[in-house]
Amino acid sequence: MSGTLPKDPYTGESVRYRRGRSKVDIDHVVALSDAWQKGAGQWPGRKRVALANDPLNLIAVDASANRRKSDGDAATWLPAYKAYRCTYVARQVAVKKKYRLWVTRAEKDAMVRVLNSCPGERLPGGGSPTEAPARFSAK
Repeated sequence: MSGTLPKDPYTGESVRYRRGRSKVDIDHVVALSDAWQKGAGQWPGRKRVALANDPLNLIAVDASANRRKSDGDAATWLPAYKAYRCTYVARQVAVKKKYRLWVTRAEKDAMVRVLNSCPGERLPGGGSPTEAPARFSAK
């Protein structure tokens, strides 16, 4: 199997992939080690597995960009492709909200800075079936 990721959200470039030699990773938008440090370390195993497999927290990306991200949060890493930053940060907020993970002051400041540049950005759904997508408020 092979194909092309038409527009990598982290770089804005198309990425060719081929089974066994892929340049595409499935990334955790909220890195699992970041989640561990910010609350998941106290969770039961089933909740950690839910976070690790939640489609809201998973995205196909360029492998080298994913390696650069490592376990970074919004304070330490943002996508090089600036047009995706609002969507990326909104997704991080949605995941952290859904799983009640905390954020550092530096992380919150970075999130607010990014999302203030796109005040109409909505948090993606993915919570309970009755939960409507929320707007981010920097107040």
